[in-house]
Amino acid sequence: MSADRLPTHIEVAGILRRAATNGDFATVMRKGDPDRGVLLLLITSRGRHIAVLERTLSLDGDYRWQRAGPAESSDSEKVADFLRKRARFDEDLWAIELDIAEPERFIAETTSAG
Repeated sequence: MSADRLPTHIEVAGILRRAATNGDFATVMRKGDPDRGVLLLLITSRGRHIAVLERTLSLDGDYRWQRAGPAESSDSEKVADFLRKRARFDEDLWAIELDIAEPERFIAETTSAG
């Protein structure tokens, strides 16, 4: 594990707190390995799917957020199917659903912050 990387469970707690502070809703959909699990953010706004963000390790060794999964406005079954398939291949996977008022702003801040 990189010395610069927080354990996943701590990063999850921070994301949950960030959502609560902004008056948004967040819930852990799938709990993975506390220290090293892959992290997916399922972003919705008023129940409508916006995006899935995945924390990935770049070639330079830094962690970044990138879009993954079903396209915007995909139905809930398509999103659930994506999550099931990912979990089948990665038991350490974490998934957090965020229903947020300003999803574009959240995505921009998250992807630029790394």
